[in-house]
Formats: sequence, structure tokens, C-alpha cells
Amino acid sequence: MGDPKFLPLKDFRTYPPEEMAQRAEQFYEEIRRRRTVRHFSSQPVPMAVIRQCLLAAGTAPNGANRQPWHFVVVQDPAVKREIRRAAEAEEREFYEHRAPQEWLDALAHLGTDADKPFLEIAPYLIVIFSQSYELHPDGGKTKNYYVQESVGIATGILINALHHCGLATLTHTPSPMGFLNRILRRPQNEKPYLVLVTGFPAEDARVPEITKKSFTEIATII
Repeated sequence: MGDPKFLPLKDFRTYPPEEMAQRAEQFYEEIRRRRTVRHFSSQPVPMAVIRQCLLAAGTAPNGANRQPWHFVVVQDPAVKREIRRAAEAEEREFYEHRAPQEWLDALAHLGTDADKPFLEIAPYLIVIFSQSYELHPDGGKTKNYYVQESVGIATGILINALHHCGLATLTHTPSPMGFLNRILRRPQNEKPYLVLVTGFPAEDARVPEITKKSFTEIATII
């Protein structure tokens, strides 16, 4: 193992306290407008925007800089249709047989069900895979660390980046999701993390009436 190499921190920026407060408030006001959307438009979105947002996601902090993620952008209508059919089959099994009543009751106010038309309507499905280990061409393996935490952070950055560009998103997690490896021909070291549906919201899009917890409910200052 070689000695670690370090470079000067050049691009970090600091701001006066007043500007810090202003920037914090502006970010909160922007991100609080973000809503999970289930009604999408088929209006095209430039691929260049998606690529740039994925580059932003790729900057996420992660365990040992292993970067244990892979993003598959699905735009092919036939592949989206295949994903929808497989996902809805799992969702029907979930709603009809696997989900405990307590979980169904918790979901009721969101109006979700086994039908997932957004998987075909939205212009892009970004399927996020976590990599438990790196698979080398010679068949060797290298373990990755803090995989779920790392992929979760990258996903959060991606969601924020897409919102910042004026796009809506939906995190979709059919269970189990192994069909995604088969459909998208992903290797054995990758596990589906979630499907991020993205595009413009439909003109008649509606969202559930919900509230968020207050500051004192989500944070403690000691």
C-alpha cells in the first residue's frame, strides 16, 4: 500500500454570516417546494440535464472512496414497459398478500396502489444499483464499505439536483427488485437500490396533503 497523497483544498468557499444565513434560507425555500410526484408528463427532458445531475450524484461522499453505485438511465419505451409489468406484478403480490395491515393503513393517506403507469409515462427511469463489492475482469473481488449509506447520500444529491433543474421525481421501491438485474443485464455484484422516476409533472398532477415535522421534532441542539 502506497503513502496517501494530498492536494490543497482550493475550491471551498466561505461566506459572511449574513450571506450564509441568506443562502441557508434560500436553499430551504427551494427544497421545501420539492414534492414526490406520481403523475408525470411524457414531455421530453434533455439527456444533457440528466447526465449533469448524475455527475453531481457521483460527487457524493462514500466509504473509502469506493463509489459503490451504478446508475442505469432507462429511456427505451419497450424496456420501461417491461419494468412496469414486472414491478406491478410484485406490487400486486405485496398489496394483496405480503403487506401487513398496519403498513397498508400507513400508506392509505397517500393513495398508492399496485398500478404504476408513471413507469411508462415519465421520460426517464434512473435505476440505482448498489455494489457490495467491485468485480474485476479477472474474476477477483474487492469489498466495498458503507455501501447503503454511500448510495443513499448519492441518491439524495441526485434527487436535489433534479429538483434544482425543475424536474419532478418519485422514489419507487418494488419488493423484491431482482427483476431489474435481469431486465437491465446488471452483474451479480450489483443490487437494485431504488428506481428514481423523473420528468416534468403532468399539468393536472396532484399530491397528497401532508405536513412535515417541526424543527424541535427532528433536531436536538445540546
